[in-house]
Amino acid sequence: MAGIDYAHRAAAIVRDAGGYIVGRTKLQKIGFFLEVAGVGSGFPFRYKHYGPYSELLAAAAQHAAALRLITENETVANWGGQYSTFYTEMPTDPSTHPARIRFAQEMVNADAVELELAATAAFLANEGFPEPWAETARRKPEKAEGGRLERSKQLYRRLQQIPTPRPLPAI
Repeated sequence: MAGIDYAHRAAAIVRDAGGYIVGRTKLQKIGFFLEVAGVGSGFPFRYKHYGPYSELLAAAAQHAAALRLITENETVANWGGQYSTFYTEMPTDPSTHPARIRFAQEMVNADAVELELAATAAFLANEGFPEPWAETARRKPEKAEGGRLERSKQLYRRLQQIPTPRPLPAI
């Protein structure tokens, strides 16, 4: 179970992304990229169906909602599934690394599927896959079509331009 410290860390992701994140998947991918860039909150990630995923971050977000650090609203999507929106009014922390805020806010505005593809490629690169974009397309063929993979690569290049303590993998 995620303790109070991790609940605060999960809420800080929402705060640093501008106070509003649409989707659990997007929360996970922002959290993942923050870790890769060296400005994360200490959440461990492993690969699941939607790319890098942290059980601890999922539990911490639930705990943060229970503590009223964030608000999570579940909504029924047009296609019948559910999605969450996360809000917080936590005040800005002046000690937060500026790259973390810029990085998170770049991702919060990204298309969720394109962010998922970029995070998957970065995860696979960190795992030593020689062609992470090709492997991402192989694992997620429906999501990679329609120009999404190319737009995901463009998103990744924009993220790489943000100076962070640890550069994103060169892929």
